[in-house]
Amino acid sequence: MATKIRLQRHGRKGRPIYTIVAADSRAKRDGKFIENLGQYNPNTNPATIDLDFDRALDWIMKGAEPSDTARAILKYKGVMMKKHLLLGVTKGALTAEQAEERFESWSTDKSDRIDAKIENLNNSAKSAKDQRLKAEAAVSEARAAAIAAKNAPEPEAVEEATAEEAPTAEVATEDAPAAEVAAEDAPAAEVAAEDAPAAEVAAEDAPAE
Repeated sequence: MATKIRLQRHGRKGRPIYTIVAADSRAKRDGKFIENLGQYNPNTNPATIDLDFDRALDWIMKGAEPSDTARAILKYKGVMMKKHLLLGVTKGALTAEQAEERFESWSTDKSDRIDAKIENLNNSAKSAKDQRLKAEAAVSEARAAAIAAKNAPEPEAVEEATAEEAPTAEVATEDAPAAEVAAEDAPAAEVAAEDAPAAEVAAEDAPAE
């Protein structure tokens, strides 16, 4: 019986989630399987892979043949790298300690690159969000300015209001000659006061008679 490591499709339409399984090559894709090795979710960025590393390595060392997608996943998680090193130990090309040291070095480098990718994605998302907020703020300011300009009084209306207030000042100016006429009548009172000594003279002349 030939054993294959392949994916079984689950999830809803447009958002699939795959189960990584070891199954008989004659079984249907989503049919019976021998062992569940993990899960692969391509809907996230980067993709989420939950793999039982030791069991997957055991099946690979026993000769299980992975599908193309499953092989890419196993390479990504380091299963194929570990198989290559273990075969080197078997052939005497290197010791088990050297193989383990090389695998740890490869695993650390891989983890650093994944972390750098995640950080880069987060920074890009934050930058895109900041730019979107700035664009929305600019649109809001432009809309507010347009509303303010629409609600502002037109210059012609201001001129008409000013013209309507002008006659009041003219009426006040027209009332000024009345005060001037009153001022002109003041000398008559002064003339009357000047005529008063004549009466006093007449009173002084009275004893002579």
